[in-house]
Amino acid sequence: MSTVNITDHAAQFSTIPPHHLQRLTRIKQTLDEGDFFGAWFSKQMSALVAYVDGGSLGNPGPAGIGIVIEGAQSGRLRIAKWIGHQDNNVAEYVALLEALQCAMTLNATVLHVYSDSEVIVKQMTGEYVCRSPRLYSLHWTCRKLARTFDFSISHLAREFNAEANGLANSAARKHSQYLYL
Repeated sequence: MSTVNITDHAAQFSTIPPHHLQRLTRIKQTLDEGDFFGAWFSKQMSALVAYVDGGSLGNPGPAGIGIVIEGAQSGRLRIAKWIGHQDNNVAEYVALLEALQCAMTLNATVLHVYSDSEVIVKQMTGEYVCRSPRLYSLHWTCRKLARTFDFSISHLAREFNAEANGLANSAARKHSQYLYL
């Protein structure tokens, strides 16, 4: 069996955050020690990846959120929800909040979120300060919930978040309360 040094290939994965490379290195070390099943079960069964998006038709306007969660035992979850008359940033935060609440319900210990909202990502990572009175309580709640997980969040270009975007647009247009697909 050939050995691979993950850090030797880091240039190929320049968009992967350093803490993810550290996790991959730890998992590889565990696998090299021969505990494949233990490593897989403990690290993967409770780890989720969520793609979130929120949007409104007009700003403000009828708004919806879309969430795609991968890694759940029941399979891939897709959620589209109408959230009333809101602006885009509120919709983005509500989508993140919904993903955090779903992860709690699924008993996740690790959650990585991808969002196409650079503002939300930078506020959640502490790079930007949230000063908006209308966003502050949503931001605070999301930060508080995120502490219950091994949480990380990354910006993703809109074209790579098309499924969550489509769910959010569908919810905003249909004005339905919940669409579980």
